[in-house]
Parts: sequence; structure tokens; C-alpha cells
Amino acid sequence: MADDPYRALVLEDDPDAADLLRITLVRVGLDVDVVGTAEAALAALARARYDVLVTDIQLPGRSGLQLLPEVRRLDPTLTVMVVTAYPTFDHAVEALREAADEFLAKPVDPDEVARRATELARVARSRRGATHRRVLAVGAHPDDVEIGAGATLAAHHAAGDEIVILTLSGGAVGGSTSVRQAESAAAAAVVGAHLVHLDFPDTRIVPADGVITAVEQVVQDVRPDRIYTHGAHDRHQDHRATHEAVQVAARQVPNLWCFQSPSSTVAFAPNRFVDVTGFVDTKLQMLAAYESQAHRDYMQPDVVRAAARYWSRFGAGHDVEPLETVRASETPADAAAALASPPDARTTFGTDHGTEG
Repeated sequence: MADDPYRALVLEDDPDAADLLRITLVRVGLDVDVVGTAEAALAALARARYDVLVTDIQLPGRSGLQLLPEVRRLDPTLTVMVVTAYPTFDHAVEALREAADEFLAKPVDPDEVARRATELARVARSRRGATHRRVLAVGAHPDDVEIGAGATLAAHHAAGDEIVILTLSGGAVGGSTSVRQAESAAAAAVVGAHLVHLDFPDTRIVPADGVITAVEQVVQDVRPDRIYTHGAHDRHQDHRATHEAVQVAARQVPNLWCFQSPSSTVAFAPNRFVDVTGFVDTKLQMLAAYESQAHRDYMQPDVVRAAARYWSRFGAGHDVEPLETVRASETPADAAAALASPPDARTTFGTDHGTEG
């Protein structure tokens, strides 16, 4: 990662100005993508990670400054350079208020743009290095992790965290194991996760039959700061077995939370509500990789969106994923920092309990 070229996203609706910025940045070694609208910029930021956003103010629809709060929610580590032909004192004040990192008035010296963009990209990489965390998500079957915590993992990805997904079985009861493993790999790639796929028998996962040892080995290899896995309150025997195995195998990991699955019972009692506003679309991309499971009700986009909206009544944000806490060594502010956003806007802790039938 440290040796990868810096990546810039240029948001400019004037083709000539956009081309000039692209050439200027490519000349100094940056990888550059160009978009012409705020909506296209947000879509690009949801798909990939950039180090610096170079944006104009005057754009069709929303202005470059109006876009910044949503940009910060998608990637708080991204640096922003505002380049405009219409500089005013009010614009400069608004840029500062919305945490733009640089404000330049056209015409600008190409060498100055290249120098400042490179410096800002270096700052973004430094920010990500300072908040880098290792996340392990453990599921019994392909798609379990994505259903339960896909948007949370997308938020970790945006924060620059290292993600590993451990799947214990091939999910043979639900279809071809080779197909489902390929689907798992495609889903993991959406959030840049490393996939570890084991072959314990579907519907017959037993913690003492090598599962604990296998999970222990992955924990030793990954050394995660936090783990997401199944909860105890679940009708599926493999989900309960996975929960039991992870509890033993990850006994030294300081942070362990359990996600909701379609087979969770009404005893599921979340006390952590993760603000995943801006990341549900990425979760849907992960779920879309599971074409063999597309017929299932809980894979439908409207159901996924409705669940995220329902849980938002207990936490901050438009969309929320619920988690049960097994143990947590971090403060609420630490938890918020884990997703690289302000402590009062990303994760809410509480005693409200929701139910799911």
C-alpha cells in the first residue's frame, strides 16, 4: 500500500479544465480519475479509495462545497483541494468550515497544483496509517458476514483498516461450494478484504471438532483488534457453534461483537448501533455477488435498506447496523475512531434493545 501511486479524484464539469488538471497530476505520478458531477464523485468514492479530491465550486446541481460533508462521511481521511475561478471571502470561509485542506483561485500555476496535491495525498496516507486497525469477521457460511455486518466492514474499508473474512464452511446445503466460494471472493473484493475459506461440513459445525483450533490459527495470523461474528441467540446450529468457537479461540482479542442474521431470535439484544450512513450501497454490492442466493428474501435491497433504517431509531445516523457486545475494551470515542469519523457521529452505545422475529 505504501508503494502504491497516490490517487486523485478530479471533480470538474468543464472538460478543458478537467483535462488540464488530469495532465498536471498524471505528470507527477498520480493516478487520476475525472468526474463531472457531485453524484458521480460520490459514486466513485464509494467504489474506490482516493488520497486527494480536487474539486471546483461551481458545478451542476450541488456545489463542490455542499458536497464536502458527504465526502467526509464516506472517507474522513481524504484530503480536499478546492480550485475555483470564482473566489470570494464567503467561499473561503465555507471551505474552511467544511474542512477543505487547500483553497486555490484560478488561474493557478500547474506546478503549484501538482505540489500541493502530492503533499495532500501524503497527508491522507499518513492519516490512514495512524488509524490503521485489523478487523476479523467470522461467518459459518458464505454471505453470513456480509448480511450481518457488510456495511460496517465497508466503513472500516473506507477508514483504511485491514479486513479479513473467515468463512468456516462451503455452504453446500445452499448450493455448489465452488460457486459459493467464488461469490465469497467477489464479495470480499468489494471492500478489499482477504478471504480465508475453510471446509467444515455445512450444518454440522462442532466447536470441538477442529473449529476452535482453526479459528485460533487465523486469530494468531491476523492479530485482530476487533472481531465480528454470529451471536448466541440464533436458530441455526452452525451460527451458534461458530459463536461458541470464536469466544474460545479469540479469548485474547479485546473487542468482540455479534451481528444479527436472518435466523436470529427475538432474544437478539444489540447494545451497539453503528452508523453506516453512506455504506449501505457498498453492502448491497457485496450481497449482489451472491447470485446463487438472490432469490432469498433477506438478500433483497429493499429489505436490507429497511432493516438499516429500522435500527437507526436506536442510534445516530440515517442507516445503522446493530451489534451485541461480548466485550469491548474501547471507549465510545475509540469505537468511533475505529470507523474514522467524529465520536458523536459514527457509533452510539446504549441500553435500548431491539427485537427481530
